[in-house]
Amino acid sequence: MKAILINEQNDLVWNEVPDPVRKEGEVIIDIRAAALNRADLMQRAGNYPPPPEWPDWMGLEVSGVIAETQPGSRWQVGDKVCALLGGGGYAEKVAVPSDMVLSIPEGLSFEEAAAIPEAFATSYLNLCIEGGMKKGDAVFIQAGASGLGMAAIQLAKSYGAKVVTTVSTDEKAAFVKSLGADVIINRKKEDIATVLAEHPVDVAMDCVAGKNLGPCLKTMARGGRWIVIATLGGAASDLDMLDFFKRGVKLIGSTLRSRRSEMKADILGRLEKDLWMSFSVGALKPIVHTSLPIEQAEKAHAILQVDQNLGKVVLTVKQA
Repeated sequence: MKAILINEQNDLVWNEVPDPVRKEGEVIIDIRAAALNRADLMQRAGNYPPPPEWPDWMGLEVSGVIAETQPGSRWQVGDKVCALLGGGGYAEKVAVPSDMVLSIPEGLSFEEAAAIPEAFATSYLNLCIEGGMKKGDAVFIQAGASGLGMAAIQLAKSYGAKVVTTVSTDEKAAFVKSLGADVIINRKKEDIATVLAEHPVDVAMDCVAGKNLGPCLKTMARGGRWIVIATLGGAASDLDMLDFFKRGVKLIGSTLRSRRSEMKADILGRLEKDLWMSFSVGALKPIVHTSLPIEQAEKAHAILQVDQNLGKVVLTVKQA
């Protein structure tokens, strides 16, 4: 089979690799689509290696068709599915633990289904499990027009939360408003901490962090939970610890990729139980910014690098 590899010049190349071999408890998926995540850019830069049991190439979420399974499995050859991976999605095939595989919600395309597992599982983990989000909470979501932001805003609104989010352009502001965002901060025109002081939040999912984290934490509601899932804005910030502990604010570091497979499977099971009907009836929508043939992975990465996308960028795989 073929997969997207990173050569010595850091270019993305579509090269031959060994076919995956199914282990006990796994299925083989013939991949039809793979969605991009910013973690892919971090892995390409050498900053986010995959867990040891997963392939070296990128790709955290895919959709496709079951090609191999085992007796007694929930899955049958030919089933249309999507899956959460630790890596290896930029390829023609992948071996996946069967409990990290989900049916495709009725009415969704392969491209749309590939945009669900990582984005919605990450949102669910951090907003619901780590953040304890509930109806009436005010929730802050960085980068609302991203693939992850798109999922997080919809999930928060479905829980009855007020959403505060950041964008970088007026076009993106209109996009997140269409998803239900209540307060929209253009980070190039407004100071985020100043706006947050006017709208104190109970839960935050932050992929930026950096020097602005400290000032933003000081605006949180008493007992708030600020979850840092990435540090795109930098790894260092000054915190006022006296204010921090007096107000009982919780600062939580969280990643999905490093979690045990059992926990990932539990999250996916909850997603399928709680949200699949919402996808089927259109109440939740995996929004695809664009889809490109996997051979154009370089072009797809460039879209994420310059922050052009409204929703997910997806690579499509043509099976031989």
